[in-house]
Amino acid sequence: MADARSTALITPSYKADFDRCRLLCDSVERFVEGSPDHYILVDDEDFELFEPLRSSRRHIINENDILPPWLHGIRPGVGANRRKMWVSTRTWPLRGWHVQQLRRMAIARHVSHSGLLYCDSDMLFVRPFDLTSLWQGDDLRLYRKPNGINDELPDGGVMHRKWTQSAARLNGLPMPAFPAHDYINNLVSWRREWVVDMCAGIESRFGRNWVSTIGRNRTFSECQIYGAYADGVKQGDGHWHAPEGLCATYWSGKAMNRAAIDTFVGKMLVGQVAIGIQSFTQTSPDDLRYLLAA
Repeated sequence: MADARSTALITPSYKADFDRCRLLCDSVERFVEGSPDHYILVDDEDFELFEPLRSSRRHIINENDILPPWLHGIRPGVGANRRKMWVSTRTWPLRGWHVQQLRRMAIARHVSHSGLLYCDSDMLFVRPFDLTSLWQGDDLRLYRKPNGINDELPDGGVMHRKWTQSAARLNGLPMPAFPAHDYINNLVSWRREWVVDMCAGIESRFGRNWVSTIGRNRTFSECQIYGAYADGVKQGDGHWHAPEGLCATYWSGKAMNRAAIDTFVGKMLVGQVAIGIQSFTQTSPDDLRYLLAA
């Protein structure tokens, strides 16, 4: 059985999510057993803001230390609210959500843990969670919702289909038939060595850096890319599949008050240990903090 400390928590974040990320960190201390290493991946501009979250097992990682030096963050135009873009001669212009996905894959080459548990910064743990439960012998949990990419999704699943097709191309696999498996969730675990091998395979297949290759796509999902590799290339080796997510997610709607939060938590499934309240719902982290004292 893999030791709990061989599984690290990985969280990409940015300044607008700082208070939510701090709440996540506090929830890890409250509910996650084993004092795991927790890596928070941030933009160079946000590094100093996140530094106070650093501790003996919580590490703040500057993207400049894990992404290629030729990928540059800029703020085109004028005004305080201008949106940052990442540009290079090797990729399309990328937005923050693209680069967060690249960071999630890039960190695998810079840590030594067997498993990586990816935690979005706008989620928090609300139930006790033992990282060893991710493992069955030497196999790590992989979230996979069978046939979850279908026309019942918002917009008929058009974007999810594009992500799934892009994942197949990047991994040298045949175009998928639909409905297809869905690997996207707020709380997913991957094998670190498989992420490294996946990126190396992309480099070998396309003859250029994996960041450059993925960044030439405007539509990609890191979860679908990894899922295609784990099941399509590795044929599920090293994983066991779980059809239910560990995190219950409130994807859209108005801001939740305490009564709505209580109702939402009360509907969590037995195996779920965390909730993800999307930041764009404007639910205040302060209105969620009481859950840590429950």
